[in-house]
Amino acid sequence: MSSPSVGFSEAVKKAFAGKCDYDSRSRRSEYWFFVLFIFLVELVVGIVFGVIFGLIGIPQVGQIIIGVIGLIIFFLFGLPLAVRRLHDTGKSGWFMLLGLIPLIGQIILLIFFCLDSQAETNEYGPSPKYSGSPGNMI
Repeated sequence: MSSPSVGFSEAVKKAFAGKCDYDSRSRRSEYWFFVLFIFLVELVVGIVFGVIFGLIGIPQVGQIIIGVIGLIIFFLFGLPLAVRRLHDTGKSGWFMLLGLIPLIGQIILLIFFCLDSQAETNEYGPSPKYSGSPGNMI
């Protein structure tokens, strides 16, 4: 039996709470809602910094600040979440290194992130989707 997907706010909370968790599993909804959250934050920050630094004539500084903020957020919260997402599909977190291969690696990772959860328990724990208990969702 499949439990309901994780909602937007719950997904963001779980992603921030799991910043050091590289050992469990995360559902598609949790991963993609967090990606949407990061996109929206970057968009708002980009607009704000673009206006502020554009008014004083140095828009490049705003772009650098946005890039640094994005990298920090990704490495602190997105990387462990992406590893947990790979675990949910039955793959090792080391598959993240595929992202270092230009274009092909990113396409492969995108496909992996879109895959459904493994229904059975794997080496990373029980399925958060098919365990039947919403409290077990990660």
